[in-house]
Formats: sequence, structure tokens, C-alpha cells
Amino acid sequence: MQELKKTPLRGVYEQYGGKVVEFAGYELPTQFKGFLHEHETVRERAGLFDVSHMGEVTVIGKDAQKFVQYLVTNDVNTLNDNEVLYTFMCKETGGVVDDLLVYKFKEDDFFLVINASNKEKDVKWILDHKGNFDIEIKDVSENIAQLALQGPKAQEILQKLVSMDLNEIKFFKARRNVIVNGKECLVSRTGYTGEDGFEIYCKPEDAEELWNAMLKNGEEFGAEPIGLGARDTLRFEATLPLYGNEMDENITPLEMGFGFFVKLKVEEDFIGKDALIKQKTEGITRKLVGFELLDKGIARHGYEILKDGKVIGHVTTGYKSPTLKKSIGLALVEIDYTKIGTEFDIKVRNKELKAVVIDKRFYTKKTQSK
Repeated sequence: MQELKKTPLRGVYEQYGGKVVEFAGYELPTQFKGFLHEHETVRERAGLFDVSHMGEVTVIGKDAQKFVQYLVTNDVNTLNDNEVLYTFMCKETGGVVDDLLVYKFKEDDFFLVINASNKEKDVKWILDHKGNFDIEIKDVSENIAQLALQGPKAQEILQKLVSMDLNEIKFFKARRNVIVNGKECLVSRTGYTGEDGFEIYCKPEDAEELWNAMLKNGEEFGAEPIGLGARDTLRFEATLPLYGNEMDENITPLEMGFGFFVKLKVEEDFIGKDALIKQKTEGITRKLVGFELLDKGIARHGYEILKDGKVIGHVTTGYKSPTLKKSIGLALVEIDYTKIGTEFDIKVRNKELKAVVIDKRFYTKKTQSK
């Protein structure tokens, strides 16, 4: 059995009561004081996440912008320096290789943040499509630790540790060479919880000191460390997709309802563009919807969805929402059953529970407007 990887913060988990599990080949904390408590902490105060398992790739060189434009579905040419873009990498068939964040520092200097579970696959995909572009691609994941401070009190906490005014870093913007508690960091403002917050990228050897400083400075605001359990419920309530759930190589961004991040009218070609244009023209045959269970229970990932005994789709994510106190979920279903108000059954263990299609925007995001 392959030995699990450790982030630079592995040594501090137990100190804060962390319960460690395997995730994406890493030892990571699933919870500290309990995921319901941690979920509420982020929604109401602030929470600190270790996301050092995420992957980071630099693309540097004369053709960096052209290459990234070819690689992803969103329009990279709209980015100014120090701006961030959410986008997808797709296969030629339109299925999703991964979703990622693209940071542009200059026309010849890009930084890509990819999912931990796809790190090796993504890096190979990026390298395999380098072609004749005049660029250098580097996987720098091992040289970077990443902390995420999320919640309504995040800015007040981080502000105590930096000399610059954090109001200068707007939503989906980034700033390099920010001194955080004496350490040089890249700081951005994106987030994966539906709350305002910051990502702090630092050297691995600086991570523990920054983690402790942020929690110490956050004590008066009720800040606490947060594990993977609450990370998933938070992103789910905010309708933020997770690779392997809402998307994979057989699901396209259009089927997910994320067409906003697919710019089919851009002049430049990108991988998967033809397939996505074809799908858009012909119309999708299935779609991601929100649902609420009408019967008591919880519909988990992978559960079958039925209409009059026929399988019409499956649950991608399902929870009893800690914020809404309802049993809700996201599901990929045949297009004829996607209208709000449509009822269907979900096979939960040996029972069929009634559910109804609802708006999938479960939670109003509190992120800063761009």
C-alpha cells in the first residue's frame, strides 16, 4: 500500500483535536470539533482550512496567455494582471478534466490551481497539450503550502497580520509579495464556501507559523480550524461543484449548468470547443438540478433517481443542510424532469423517498462583489 502524503501542517492537526482521514492520497483532518459546529463557525465567524494538498502549476513564457486560453473554456483574454478566473479544462469530447483557478500576473506569467485528487492527471494533461507554444510548465505543488481563511470575520483577522489594506484585494483578485506575519506570501480572494475569505500561499516551512498566528489573532473573533467535512457541506450549500460528484470526464460544463464559464463565442480555439458548440446547438439531454426530499431521510452521492420505476439520473451530492435544516441535494437527471416543481423518487437504501426539484442556489453567497 502506498504511503499517504502529508502536508506541512500535518504535525498540528491533533494539537487542535483533528481527526485524520485519507483524502486524495493525503492525511487530512475530516473534523476538529465536529463538522456541524465547524460549518456554523465559517458561516457566522471565520474558519481556517489547510488546503496545502491542492496542486499548483506555473506557465511562464512568451505564449503563456495563448496556451492557457487554448487549455481552458473561459476567456483568459479578459483578465488583467493580478486577476483570477474560474474555469474548466475539458476533453475533446467536452467532458471535464478538472475545474481550476487561473491566476494571471502578466501576459507571460500564469499560475494554475488544480484539484488534489487530479493533480498527476492534470499535470500530464497540461504537459501533453504544450505543443509548439513557447512556454515552460512547472508543477510547483511541493514548493507551496496553502491556507484558506473563510468567513465574515476573515478580513478583520488577516488584516491584523498584514501591513497593506486588504480592501485593495477585491474578489477574484490576487497580490504577490504580501508580507503576512513577517512571511512573504501570495494572497488572493476567491473561496470555496460561499463566504468572503482569502487564500494564503506560502513556503511550506512558513505554514505552521502562519496557521498558529491566524488562529491566535482570530481567537477574539471565534475563528477555529476547519476540516474536510464542513468544507464539503459549505461548498455544497453555495452550489460550488466538486470533481467526481457534479463533474467528471463524462459530464460537460453545459450539463452542470455552468455554461457561464464556457465562452463558445471567443475567436480562439480551445480543447473541447467543437463538442460543446455541438451540444449547445443540439440541446443537452440531462441537467444538474437541486432537489429537496419530501420524505424523511438523506440522499447521498450515487443514489438512483426514479420516475415511475425508470432510472432517470443520480444524486451527485446530498446532505441535511446545516444552514437550511432541510434534506437537500444536487442531481444529474434527464432533461424532461428538470423543471422546478417536478417530483421524482430517490432510492435510499431499500426505500424510495419522494423528492421535488427546487432552485439549486440553496444559499445566497456572502462573497464580496467583484
